[in-house]
Amino acid sequence: MAYIEFRGICKSYDGVNQVLKNIDLDVEKGELVTLLGPSGCGKSTLLRSLAGLEQISSGKIILDGEDITNLPVQKRGIGMVFQQYSLFQNMNVEENIAFGLKIAKMDKLTISEKVKKAIEMVDLLGKEKSYPSQLSGGQQQRVAIARAIVMEPKVLLLDEPLSAIDAKLRRELQEKIKNVQKKLKITTIFVTHDQDEAMIMSDRIHLMNQGIIEQSGKPVDLYTHPVSKFAAEFIGHYNILDKSKLNILLPLEKFDDGFYAIRPETVQIQGEPIMDNGMYTFEAVVENFISRGNVLRYTLRCGDVFFTSEVLFRSFALFEEGQKVYVGIEPHNILSIRD
Repeated sequence: MAYIEFRGICKSYDGVNQVLKNIDLDVEKGELVTLLGPSGCGKSTLLRSLAGLEQISSGKIILDGEDITNLPVQKRGIGMVFQQYSLFQNMNVEENIAFGLKIAKMDKLTISEKVKKAIEMVDLLGKEKSYPSQLSGGQQQRVAIARAIVMEPKVLLLDEPLSAIDAKLRRELQEKIKNVQKKLKITTIFVTHDQDEAMIMSDRIHLMNQGIIEQSGKPVDLYTHPVSKFAAEFIGHYNILDKSKLNILLPLEKFDDGFYAIRPETVQIQGEPIMDNGMYTFEAVVENFISRGNVLRYTLRCGDVFFTSEVLFRSFALFEEGQKVYVGIEPHNILSIRD
């Protein structure tokens, strides 16, 4: 039995707009699980349903063997961190973190010890007496995280907590959240629309699409073996080709009807013919290219078929627009997917 069980979860507004469609999902104790998907796919609604902030239309939510479907928020033992920090502006860091403990009527010594540990865990030593207006966005979010974990919740929920933070701080906080989660062994569900963030953070990803779970698995499995066009386009920027387009590239090969996905980094290109009998090979023309840090993304054309190749940025292997190149793809990197 899983630590958290969602069983047949449906959620509709006004009985018409169905946001969640019969979702079954398990979360194991101690996992960091990510609900990933575009805006409006239902990921935050599912998270808020677990917290008790949304009432589901039908189904059951079970936490540690207990049916919590109709339990009030305060009795679920769940901590939540939102995109908005929601800190008390008239309280300093210590007071913000201690607020829930005081409401729970813990003694002063216990509160002091717990707050100190939480502050150390999120690297805010020296900021205890600072007010939110004196903190950066990243520091404020760390206060919000400390305020949640100090209550020792059964589950920690993070609803796009890093989306308002700049890229450098975001990377630092991703690492900090992972470290805190592993140290506390706290079951955590993280919501994001950023596939890179999901790949970095997660033990397991549940990819959502229009109120359903499109695909679940470990990050590397979702990246290397998408099951559908949606998964391939959302997770890995795959080239998506139907049978007719694939036959333009490889007219001598036989492919079944349907769609195929090819990761850009598995598309090899070079200036001379590729001498490898184990690869599919053909010629193409460079349409354009862009630099993405240490990676060059080439747009290639073969006939009327356009596709991309990503290669490490090496100054001795640059191709110009209009240049003919030779392309090689290993057969196992052409994946059959559903529409």
